[in-house]
Amino acid sequence: MANQFGQSIGPSQRQLRVGELIRRTLGEIFSRDQIYDEALSGISITVGEVSMSADLKIANVFVSALGKKNSEKVVDALNVNKVDIRKIVTRNVKLKFSPELKFFSDTTFDNMDSIRSLFDRDEIKRDIQNE
Repeated sequence: MANQFGQSIGPSQRQLRVGELIRRTLGEIFSRDQIYDEALSGISITVGEVSMSADLKIANVFVSALGKKNSEKVVDALNVNKVDIRKIVTRNVKLKFSPELKFFSDTTFDNMDSIRSLFDRDEIKRDIQNE
């Protein structure tokens, strides 16, 4: 997508490709329990999205823990271990620069729940049926 000046809006194809490559690699790392931290043991971690900076040097990683009860603790533990995780990513992904990893809680499913509850409201159902 481009703005009125022909400049790209949103991530480039390269940012999307690198982000997806890192997302898959992190998914494998977490599924194989390659990070040894008591706070992460026995917890299933899902990587929802990896958003890359324009220069590909920072990767914002959005994760969720199965059950959501320990999401903030999991994010904190991942950020504590991000140097070790970065080393594993660097071994598995061949890039010019190894991006700095920043972990955040993925709120996509929470947003979906709130949208779903909006659609359950009577006035919304009425408006949808009238269209």
